[in-house]
Amino acid sequence: MRVYIRQEDIDYNSDSSDQSSNSSDDVWEDSSYSDDNAQNDQPSFGILFDVDGVLARGSNPLDPAVQAVQLLKDSSGNLRVPVAFVTNACNRSQDKAKQISQWFNIPVHPDMVIHAPTPARLLTEYHNKHVLVIGQEYRKDIAEDIGFTNTCTIEDIQKAYPYLDMVDHDNRLKVASGTYTDDHSFPRVEAILMIGEPKLWESNLQLLIDLLLTEGKPTYAPRNVQRVRQLPIIACNMDLVFMHKACMPRFGHGSFLLCLEALYKKITGRDLDYTALIGKPCEITYRYAEHTVAAVAKRIGITRPIKKLYFIGDNPSVDIVGANLYHRFLRRQSTAEPDNGNQLSTSPLPRSRSIPCDAKLYEQTVEAMESLLVGTGVYKHEEETNANEDDDVYHGHRDIENEPELAKPSKFVPDVFHGIQHIFERENYGVK
Repeated sequence: MRVYIRQEDIDYNSDSSDQSSNSSDDVWEDSSYSDDNAQNDQPSFGILFDVDGVLARGSNPLDPAVQAVQLLKDSSGNLRVPVAFVTNACNRSQDKAKQISQWFNIPVHPDMVIHAPTPARLLTEYHNKHVLVIGQEYRKDIAEDIGFTNTCTIEDIQKAYPYLDMVDHDNRLKVASGTYTDDHSFPRVEAILMIGEPKLWESNLQLLIDLLLTEGKPTYAPRNVQRVRQLPIIACNMDLVFMHKACMPRFGHGSFLLCLEALYKKITGRDLDYTALIGKPCEITYRYAEHTVAAVAKRIGITRPIKKLYFIGDNPSVDIVGANLYHRFLRRQSTAEPDNGNQLSTSPLPRSRSIPCDAKLYEQTVEAMESLLVGTGVYKHEEETNANEDDDVYHGHRDIENEPELAKPSKFVPDVFHGIQHIFERENYGVK
């Protein structure tokens, strides 16, 4: 996706050197946070950071990020601006919080880290259902951490129904040489939570289709695949590709979803229906991030309402599109009937991107969101400026319309340090 940056947005000072879940509100009080700000000295803004490409590359923090975080501290070394960390990665929040804390020598509670699946905390309707969790390491831990109490894995499905996975030739030989039967006592799968791309895509795709065609109980063949009621699917992180150490992008979870969508469509003639899409760039993730920033503001002693959010990211088609989608949501929400910021009456979100009406969130006070695009990660300003517009291909998800304007940031900055400087200048918030 091409991103066009105004010339004035690349003029910068070059002489510098290189919430928590609701239940934790009552139990986390960190005395290391500053609580001595007078209200007229308190910020009315919060900052959301992407992690990879903005604050760090791999397991090492970027030098500009170390400098940037210093600007966010008061004279005692405590945070004076409410922040949260929003990533489409799929890790345990406590592990990432510990890592960020060590990088920058600041207290970071796990609830300040929002991974792709984290906003599924709001989908309480499914928390007690028997849910199949798709992903890799720690997938059950992650699901349980965000509220899902009764989960199973694809390995459990393979064991319960040994004759399903015939794309695995080793399993084909195994069942041919022994006596195996289906476990009819295995409970029906009631929903599917897809938190990240799995290993062995072919086996996962086969068994997912089997479950979708049998309403979660693959012990019989459906009479008419077009009339089978589809299981609820919650998909987290729609990134088609991601950058790592290879010279070209690698397949992401969005690529796996695309495979599943194509197979389901080919077999049933129907589009796969998502109950919820979660993770950047979907609005529910940014609404949850606003909730988290409000919780952090409360904990560090800020009593003023947060009126503006800034998002600092490195990926125009994910971070910036999401920030602009949320800004548009806020604009439309301001003209709608008030409903705790959870429902839009005049211009509703698509069903797969909707925010539950009964979500328990802090009151929505943010009126605008601005986005800052850095050049230390996915986006390379010189390469994008010289690229041919005709080569542009939309990599976004099917349920998010291609609107190139949404990929334009409020401002381009070379790195997160210059981003924080810009925010402080714009907010007239003094550097201490």
